[in-house]
Amino acid sequence: MKKSLIYVLLSTVLFSLMEIALKAAGNQFNPIQLNLIRFTLGGLVILPFAVAHLKKQRRRIKIADWKFFSLTGFLCVVISMTLYQLAIEYGEPAIVAVLFSCNPVFALIFAYLILHENVSRTDIISLVLSVIGLLVIVDPFKLTDPLGIFFAILAAATFGFYSIMSQAASLRVELDGVVMTSFTFIAGALELLVIILITKLPPVAAGMRSVSWLKPFAAIPILTNVNLPNLWILLFVGVAVTGGGFAFYFLALQEGGVTMASLVFFFKPVLSPIFAFFLIGENISLPTIIGVAIIIVSSLITLYGYRIDVKSSE
Repeated sequence: MKKSLIYVLLSTVLFSLMEIALKAAGNQFNPIQLNLIRFTLGGLVILPFAVAHLKKQRRRIKIADWKFFSLTGFLCVVISMTLYQLAIEYGEPAIVAVLFSCNPVFALIFAYLILHENVSRTDIISLVLSVIGLLVIVDPFKLTDPLGIFFAILAAATFGFYSIMSQAASLRVELDGVVMTSFTFIAGALELLVIILITKLPPVAAGMRSVSWLKPFAAIPILTNVNLPNLWILLFVGVAVTGGGFAFYFLALQEGGVTMASLVFFFKPVLSPIFAFFLIGENISLPTIIGVAIIIVSSLITLYGYRIDVKSSE
């Protein structure tokens, strides 16, 4: 339990800095371009650790394994993270971050349907309280960006599905979270690169420019604004947040299961406003404080339930 909690803590801190880092990057990168760069860097940074894990297991990556990497890479990098970037494009980043943190709700549902994992009473109580806390923070009666909210919910649902499919694939091919994360990112980045190259074809680019909401994704750049002044933010987003954050998340998923790993996204809405307040001076509203308090209670219930499960299994 101690090891999984350390993974949860590290992943939470890194993920909670994501929106601040992206805000620091400003408008210098196309959102899909940034996705490509950060997941390429993330995958390559984790690769040496993945290779070390493979040597320890005396395991080699087979051609058949790439079918799973292609699936998880497509779900995570191409679909979920693209929807996440669209949500940020059309909505408020703070609200999107909170809504995306609902993905454990979807993950628990998919875990029950696909992996047939048991859902305890404490899991249900914790999830209900977490959703209530998230709704208090978002304040649905004052929402003005329905398109951004729609994309954020889709991103959360697809990420929850990706998490469970990655866990199922990991069990199927007998690869741990570090190996799965590295090769998933590399496969997803390659798939995204192919899509970007397609958007550069003149007929495709012209067709996308004729649709207002597709204009930002016509002829997507690859290396534009990748220079020395921007290098620090690219390294932080790609290496620390993407590589480290996701690796620790899936190690937590592997060590403690869906319930324990879901704490990452329950604590993220708690830490994100705090980091934003101290690092970029954003105010913390009263609904945010109330919602954060509810989420903390739900997380404590999850930890209590997990502790009971560990004791009963021992």
